[in-house]
Amino acid sequence: MASTITLHSLLETHDQPFCVIDASLRVIAVNHAYETLFARNRDTLVGQPCCHLAGDEHDEHQPCRHQRMFRDLEPYQIIHSVTDGVDQSRSFRVRGFPLVDSGSHLFLGESILPVGFSGALGQSAMAGECPRFRQLLERLTLAAGSLAPVLLEGETGTGKELAAQFIHAHSTRASGQLVVVDCTVLGEALFESELFGHERGAFTGSAGSKPGLFELAHQGTLFLDEIGELPLTQQPKLLRALESGSFRRVGGTETRKADVRVISASHRDLAAMVQAGTFRADLYYRLAVLPVAVPALRERGGDIPVIARHLLAQIGASVGRQLSLSLAAAERLQQHAFPGNIRELRNALQLAAALAPFGRIEAEHVVLGTRGGAHAATAPREGRPAASPNPLDELEMSYLKELLRRHHGNRKLAAEEMNVSERTFYRKLKRYHLNDAHEH
Repeated sequence: MASTITLHSLLETHDQPFCVIDASLRVIAVNHAYETLFARNRDTLVGQPCCHLAGDEHDEHQPCRHQRMFRDLEPYQIIHSVTDGVDQSRSFRVRGFPLVDSGSHLFLGESILPVGFSGALGQSAMAGECPRFRQLLERLTLAAGSLAPVLLEGETGTGKELAAQFIHAHSTRASGQLVVVDCTVLGEALFESELFGHERGAFTGSAGSKPGLFELAHQGTLFLDEIGELPLTQQPKLLRALESGSFRRVGGTETRKADVRVISASHRDLAAMVQAGTFRADLYYRLAVLPVAVPALRERGGDIPVIARHLLAQIGASVGRQLSLSLAAAERLQQHAFPGNIRELRNALQLAAALAPFGRIEAEHVVLGTRGGAHAATAPREGRPAASPNPLDELEMSYLKELLRRHHGNRKLAAEEMNVSERTFYRKLKRYHLNDAHEH
């Protein structure tokens, strides 16, 4: 079903700022959340060159990130900084990936959020009523009343970032910022500059000075999301800053101090990583003073209709529609295992909202992922995506399946038709866990 849905019909299912760029490097669509974030009307954006978005600038002698994606067909996740006319920088978390519509046309989809932005636009409190959820709230309330570092543990998609928001909002630091550090995009080159900031001229391209995320969280909360992805070589630098509260910007000589409360989260077993030598024991004990287990959605089965209606209210508000859920649709949702947890539930509801012309979601509008089965109920293995991808990912996955079917599983011929290398095609199959079914 997803392969027949156009990119435009799916655009407004995203409550995060999102844009679509075509192969000529022109913007063809942005959603309402994008207009809201940048205070720009879509009529002034559509048709413009890609790097005119949100003040983007790049070296005219080097391909921009959008051009590189069309050249290499590789998804990317970066932290992107934009400097304005007064040497002030804004940082964004950017994720870009190839999209293929039902007519086999290639596009680039890009989601973008300000660094430090916690959660989707319009996202609010956690929802639930079951005993397991009430136990979680009690634990989070206890954590909010303490300044001890908190480690949120749980599978991908369980709502650990919402749990961090709850702790921050109910703490004595609620008037300060909750600053999100996405450790999955903090590689060797970016770590110090993004976490501790840099001075003007510290490195090529640093047109202005910029405070780091650690500094922005002063008298607030620093949320280290997916801390298990932080490179081992960078962990001592983070530990020193957490223990002393002191740091220096890249290219600077002045020692600065920041008073931050730390919450971290991971879907990995950090204790096992310590035993394996891939995570520092001293950093683990510094972060895991107060561990909190965030339950999987399958442990909260009775909460699915409550959560679904809560999410529909958010989705409806973001697209200006009144959405409702029929009893049959709610029953269909409750019968699903949701290996992708609340994130999978949200994706299913976003797609259902796009398929329901009058805002009333019936059972036939609920399209649920089938990959992974019962075994996907455990935390996903490294390199494997959540069991149910978002609707835009479904388009590319459907296209790959069709190519494999057409060429009887021959990856070389399928890659040639897609006009990519066999190696690139294989990486795409691996991304969607399609390679196992088509091995020769």
